[in-house]
Amino acid sequence: MATVVELVNTSPATGGEEGLADLSDLQKLVEAREISGIDRITHKDLSQVRSLREVFHRVFTAPDQPTAVQTLNALLSETRITPRLTEHDGHPLHVHYHAVDAGLAEHLAADCGVALAHLLVEGEAERLRTCAAPDCDRVFVDESRNRSRVYCDSRTCGNRMHVAAYRARRRA
Repeated sequence: MATVVELVNTSPATGGEEGLADLSDLQKLVEAREISGIDRITHKDLSQVRSLREVFHRVFTAPDQPTAVQTLNALLSETRITPRLTEHDGHPLHVHYHAVDAGLAEHLAADCGVALAHLLVEGEAERLRTCAAPDCDRVFVDESRNRSRVYCDSRTCGNRMHVAAYRARRRA
């Protein structure tokens, strides 16, 4: 899920600048998220990954679960999903869902799409959130026990909003 969140938050649609401006930005994302099996990244990959992140963004911002499901099903129907167990790069045994010869976008669509699908199947769609700060549209997955998280980051947006509320109370 962290990969989906990081990918979506590279979009200008989340209130920031383009986080995938060029191939080096995409390469940094691949390395940071330890996406395996990607030997070379092309401009086609960059274009496809940008399109993919917008689909994931629509899942996060869907007005209801049926819309999120419909959006995700459309994506998954275009993805070759081939589950297999693997161990690599020091990671314990885990499942990859992408086809062995998948390009970067299809790799992300399969693995991240299945992760989102599991969340929706488990009835946890409300955990897909957009930051409540008025000047931030970043997405996150609320992993709090009571589903009460409202800011993408408590140290930045959360702290800024709490300080603003404190100052407003002091003025009143």
